[in-house]
Amino acid sequence: MSEPEHRRVALGPEALVERLDRALARALPDISRSRLQDLVRAGHVRRDGSETRDPALKVGPGHVLDLRMPEPVAAEPEAESLGLVIAYEDDDLIVIDKPAGLVVHPAPGHEAGTLVNGLIAHCGASLSGIGGVRRPGIVHRLDKDTSGLLVVAKNDRAHQGLTAQFADHGRTGPLERAYLALTWGIPEPRAGTIDANLARSQRNWEKIAVVREGEGRRAITHYRVEASPDREGLVALVRCRLETGRTHQIRVHLAHRGHPLLGDAVYGGAFKTKAARLGEDARAALHALGRQALHATLLGFAHPRTGETLRFESPLPPDMVALVAALESRA
Repeated sequence: MSEPEHRRVALGPEALVERLDRALARALPDISRSRLQDLVRAGHVRRDGSETRDPALKVGPGHVLDLRMPEPVAAEPEAESLGLVIAYEDDDLIVIDKPAGLVVHPAPGHEAGTLVNGLIAHCGASLSGIGGVRRPGIVHRLDKDTSGLLVVAKNDRAHQGLTAQFADHGRTGPLERAYLALTWGIPEPRAGTIDANLARSQRNWEKIAVVREGEGRRAITHYRVEASPDREGLVALVRCRLETGRTHQIRVHLAHRGHPLLGDAVYGGAFKTKAARLGEDARAALHALGRQALHATLLGFAHPRTGETLRFESPLPPDMVALVAALESRA
């Protein structure tokens, strides 16, 4: 076994007096601050020769910090060849066009067959430890039954850069996320912004709910009606752009406005009877869809190493195309 990598940081007279994790992150920009905090807590950092496990410990001019990187630990999930659809890949990141039904990372009840399992098989040991062994390289996620684009980091520098962009929600950079959804009814006005805080439902912990201002976390969705595939205006094709990225945000916001997604059993169950008003072919296509009609169609961001703006688009997947076609054939 090789010797663990040793990194030494000598803080000069110009150094700030600040937290240990901040000083390390400033000196070692290739390692994310969250990982540095984990390394400190695990006893891999010494200040002036003495071990410390406190990321908040104050350090300043004259201190010498030693970091011994542990040997890479294999990610717990096993490698599985899943035939991932890759939209883009380089040494720093990989963009996946995720199919509906694929869970992003292992969780109770989904220990295998996840995107992480497929990524480990495709990328090998390069993902180990980045973002944690259960979620290596994962920067953001899509619900199991939402299809479309997501980006995964392949090293710490990329993980840190991409995470910062997603935390900033595109306010100061080129991050873009857009989705296509099929909703019950046509939202009015046909273009607008939904600004409503979200939090876990007090009645059902598995659901997200709109809460009063001052509670939960702020969530902002910009939407625009692209078309109404059917003659009666029962269904709309809506393009949604996220300004924030909360759990189930689009699904909850549109349901809150009275326009839940087709196929959404969690937030649109009360609209099941509307399916009876669709034509036979459209009802069959909706049944075949078997999920919420939501697709991550656009993803743009700055490359964490080069700064180049990357932008990817994914067309509607076959199951949503079939549903739109069935609705249009009745028009």
